[in-house]
Amino acid sequence: MDIGALFEKNELLPAVIQDQTTGRVLMLGYMNRESLTKTLDTGRVWFYSRSRQKLWNKGETSGNFLDVVSIDADCYLNSLLIQAKPHGPTCHTGEVSCYFTEVFKKDGKL
Repeated sequence: MDIGALFEKNELLPAVIQDQTTGRVLMLGYMNRESLTKTLDTGRVWFYSRSRQKLWNKGETSGNFLDVVSIDADCYLNSLLIQAKPHGPTCHTGEVSCYFTEVFKKDGKL
């Protein structure tokens, strides 16, 4: 696929990162054309930091890189699902996933 089509309407795309082995959602980041290109070229996940206004390689400081297994776009070409193999915890807190704070459970116990 021509990745240019992904960025025709938006400069940044949300990218959901999923553990390829467990299926667990690990994190959400944003990608621009350059970070997606670096991801494809290196096989490791790169993001665009909206707060710092620059590219960052997930794991560059912690060593907990994300190796890309596959990348799929949704039917509207406005978000990405990246299957990855993590090298340790994904969250900067040390948790496996950034999604560990429970907000609601159907059984009403929260």
